[in-house]
Amino acid sequence: MNSDLIDLLSVGLGETLYMAILSTVIALALGLPLGIILVITGKGHVLEAPRINNVLGTIINILRSFPSVILIVLLLPLSRFIVGTTLGATAAIVPLSIGSAPFLARIIENCLKEVSFGKVEAAMAIGANPATIVSKVLIPEALPSLIRGVTIAVIAIIGFTAMAGMIGAGGLGSLAIRFGYMRFRNDVMFATVVILVILVQMVQWGGDLLAGYINKKRYKFE
Repeated sequence: MNSDLIDLLSVGLGETLYMAILSTVIALALGLPLGIILVITGKGHVLEAPRINNVLGTIINILRSFPSVILIVLLLPLSRFIVGTTLGATAAIVPLSIGSAPFLARIIENCLKEVSFGKVEAAMAIGANPATIVSKVLIPEALPSLIRGVTIAVIAIIGFTAMAGMIGAGGLGSLAIRFGYMRFRNDVMFATVVILVILVQMVQWGGDLLAGYINKKRYKFE
């Protein structure tokens, strides 16, 4: 592997990590409250509000129905408005974050719904308010599942960054297309695929390890 290829891969990996990390943070900041609202406004829950639940659920389903590449293209004007350009890794973070937030919201909703409602009822019986129930019951009880869910989302976002590379976002996806596919360089294609596989495996391993540690610690003190 020559030095030019190593330089290209280093830049591509750096851009991919930059997009994946920031997009995950922003998507989590958007998706976590959405997922919580979907749960607590559900039928029989602490802030039952069927109308809000249905409207929010419908909006999230509509956004999730768009193919990733199409949603990225549709949100590029918003990137231009926020960061002043539609090209580069920073511009891609806007559509990646917004496109991933509904996906994360559904994951978080499903994780929180796994918590036994009996524990929620017990908290309500002693006068806990909705904010306390969310922060002291739902999130702590669902934490291992939430970590595994976020791990799945991070892996999906890494895949989205590769798609965003087709429209000038940079990263390993762009490298594979511009230097590997278009210039018929199999070494670039192979190297980018290997790096992406390793990256995904590391994310999955780290998520499983952290979730397992929290589970083990919880059962140790119960």
